Amino acid sequence: MDASTTVDQTKEYLKTLPGDDVRQIMWQFTDRYDIQMVVQSTRAVARGVVARAVADGARNSHEWTEQKAGILKAFDEAGMTQVFMDPEDGGFIEGPKNLALALMAFELAWVDGGAATSSLANNLALSPIHEKGTPEQKSTYMRRAVPPQPGEDRTIQRGAFALTEPLPYVGVDTGVVSGKLRVLSWEEGGEPMLQVEKRGRFITNMGFANFVTAAVDSADERIKGSCMVILEETDPGLFDRGTPTRKLVHQLSSTRDPNFNLQIPASRIIGGYTVKDGVLLPNYNHSEIIESVFRRTRVPVGIMSSAKLLSAVEPVIRYQRNRFRGGSSSNPGTPRFDLGLQQKEDALQRLVDVWAAGEAGTSLGFATARLFDEFDPLERQKDQLFAAQGIKGSRAQMKVFRTVQEKALEYIELSARPASERDQARFQELEADTLVRFMVTDALTNVLCPAGKLWNTGHGATMLREAVSLMGGYGITEDCPGFLGQKWMDTQLEATYEGPEAVQRRQLSITMTNELFLVQFRQWIGELRQIADRHPDVGACTLASAMELWMWTLNYLQKAKDADGKPLWHNQRHGVVFPFADALCWLLASRCQILDRLELEAKGPENPVVAEGLPGLLNFFGDLCHVQAARAAGEVGRICAELVYGYNSHPQWGTDDRKLCFEGATLDALESIMPGIAGCGRSIGDAVETDGTHDAKAGPCAPDCLQSFVLLRTRLDLCLTGARRAKDRASASLVQVMIPEALDYPGA
Repeated sequence: MDASTTVDQTKEYLKTLPGDDVRQIMWQFTDRYDIQMVVQSTRAVARGVVARAVADGARNSHEWTEQKAGILKAFDEAGMTQVFMDPEDGGFIEGPKNLALALMAFELAWVDGGAATSSLANNLALSPIHEKGTPEQKSTYMRRAVPPQPGEDRTIQRGAFALTEPLPYVGVDTGVVSGKLRVLSWEEGGEPMLQVEKRGRFITNMGFANFVTAAVDSADERIKGSCMVILEETDPGLFDRGTPTRKLVHQLSSTRDPNFNLQIPASRIIGGYTVKDGVLLPNYNHSEIIESVFRRTRVPVGIMSSAKLLSAVEPVIRYQRNRFRGGSSSNPGTPRFDLGLQQKEDALQRLVDVWAAGEAGTSLGFATARLFDEFDPLERQKDQLFAAQGIKGSRAQMKVFRTVQEKALEYIELSARPASERDQARFQELEADTLVRFMVTDALTNVLCPAGKLWNTGHGATMLREAVSLMGGYGITEDCPGFLGQKWMDTQLEATYEGPEAVQRRQLSITMTNELFLVQFRQWIGELRQIADRHPDVGACTLASAMELWMWTLNYLQKAKDADGKPLWHNQRHGVVFPFADALCWLLASRCQILDRLELEAKGPENPVVAEGLPGLLNFFGDLCHVQAARAAGEVGRICAELVYGYNSHPQWGTDDRKLCFEGATLDALESIMPGIAGCGRSIGDAVETDGTHDAKAGPCAPDCLQSFVLLRTRLDLCLTGARRAKDRASASLVQVMIPEALDYPGA
């Protein structure tokens, strides 16, 4: 075994893989018995019915089969279908449910992403109604989507969400809607009847959906703008489910390309409508509804990819240890038999990277879900307040928000102070202001939601490929333990769900410059420095330095121009703003990971199950944090350096840029009074000799005119001190940790 991974017997190592008690603390639902029961019920379905379906080859068919339909029935029987509903509509969880739904997606995706999608897609279909529907629409469709209770004579209704359009327009722009809405008949004093024409592309749940929430645009002068409508399979006209999509992934979800040409009453317009001068005016256009829906539903999709990463850890460890068992040269008690591939540093350290990325992604995802649980009641209070004041439309609301901006900034500033050092009366006054708290929280959700979706699915897919490769050729077989090959493929699709990566980067490029977010971001830097003072081994100082470099670069880019005199910072200059958004995602994920580790340290001693092995858990999770912070710092440093320097012209030899160089003759003349200057000058700088010769390269080195950036970048590089030692320690834990004899679901 390599010296770098030799176990230090004086150090506490990870004893067992983290269990439910640990995760409940880290993801902050120890006091939510209702959510804990959801997790257990979902896990039983995932590792039972779902796992057996995958092991039996159910993924090998594009058709919606009886076996796949059995998964939906299992969802109903386990109470999973009701998790999305409010108690008055047949649910059992009071208040916001973002964390509960995220945990449910996590448990399902641990086994299969398609099963998780089937569950989430029904909620997605209901989300436009839940978020913007009229009270009558909410009551009707939410209750229909709950399994019938004993004595009820009805069947459950399931939904699909139809936003995307037929090729060649699919995925181009959520603002492009080719579905058409016309007035079919409108008797005086009566309700209009509407004609809906809609073709869908890649619509999940379409093989069995009873209703569809669809985005359409007006094709009639008597209807203004776009909206979303509810279509039912019993409506007059064409309700064609279409042919199954020939997917390579997520085969446990039903996906088809439907075609609708239906007659519906105007009461099916989601959110209702008003009539003015003979024109039907929907209360919400389709973009307003989609914005409200996607900002929540993107979170569990991102978590699905991170769940797959964490699910890969145990199968890989087992594969590594068993790799050479059974061979003639591998006898019990020998390192080759007991450790297998774990004798080698490479196998261990690559798995550390996989695990660290999985922890960071889940930490970011669950932090965002918890934030939305705080945000949801604030948004409803805001809507009620505006409705009472007669404030309608986004422009009118933005006008009000501009007047609240300064108070929101003041609230953030006071929140960062210790209670003993702030004006407590003023702080309480601001905290009681609904609009102030809404704006502060809204600024965070607008960044964390697309960041989690972008980073978890994008980087997650890359790291899942790494996990598969750690299984050798076994990784790309159907019977690979943990279904890792299928999970890797599934993640490619998850990266495109609810807006591909370009959509998330586009949103981030706008929301990450919100001053309310940036003020909080700056505070996080100070908080991380304080954390580093108390916990020097979790990478907090490294992360704080990377965040400082990111902030400096943002300020520079917003003012700088390229070599052609064009501004670098522009919302359509994707070569600048998109990679800069990527850099932010690395920082956010690493920060959330560190905070989860601190939560475990603070609350772990209260749980006797966790307390027993807590020192080893804290050491290991701290090392993972350090490893991930170092990786994040490296990515941020690379991206920032490319953007700061990359748009300048490189100096050329045959131009005035030669003035940047030493003259060889001058260096030789100085040699007599400054011995060594000739050799030193030529070695550390560019020199042009009397005959015009020079080093063979593109041109003189670019001048160092951004001293502040250089200092910050150098500081960041120095902050990487100790990161590789943390990876060595984490690798040693992988050698020590105990794992079960076999995975706890079939086919794995």
